[in-house]
Amino acid sequence: MRIKADFDLCESNAICVGMAPDVFDLDDDDYLVILQEDIPTEREEELRQVVASCPKSALSLE
Repeated sequence: MRIKADFDLCESNAICVGMAPDVFDLDDDDYLVILQEDIPTEREEELRQVVASCPKSALSLE
């Protein structure tokens, strides 16, 4: 499973960073960076919650 971001929708409000700082970060210009696109099976449910928490629905799992 892979995590994707729609950067046109993302407001970089960092909710995902707070929930999974090893997967998401903000760069020096406050733009979202996905540090780990491939999600291990054991973390799928955790990342589903992160995706559901995005206020702009900018994250998705494939």
